[in-house]
Amino acid sequence: MSLQDLTADMLTRIRNAVSIRRKNVTCLNNRLNRGVLEVLRDEGFIMGFEVIPDGRQGLLRVQLKYGPRGETLINRIDRVSHSGCRVYCGAESMPRLLEGLGITVVSTSQGVMSDRKAREMRVGGEVVCAVS
Repeated sequence: MSLQDLTADMLTRIRNAVSIRRKNVTCLNNRLNRGVLEVLRDEGFIMGFEVIPDGRQGLLRVQLKYGPRGETLINRIDRVSHSGCRVYCGAESMPRLLEGLGITVVSTSQGVMSDRKAREMRVGGEVVCAVS
């Protein structure tokens, strides 16, 4: 089975794993997925991730994070820009989720970053996903 959108597949795997309270989830490795996971780690939504070599492109093992009483930190994670309909935003028109409590992951010319950092650096780009 060939996958067309590896990032949408990764987000779906994380969403499903969070819904059943798994500690780890394994996803396929590529540069955009690593960038999204770095933003999620830096913003405190996941514990971390590691690259597992498998002889091909490798796998990503993501350690999910939960609150002190077991509550989920990722309530919603959605793909915004699809392969058939790309969504781009400038630095001034970057969407703010839940008045700043959620984040939007943006792929810019400077790399993959959160919406806060993109506004700070005054760069726009493709809106990859929204996490709240």
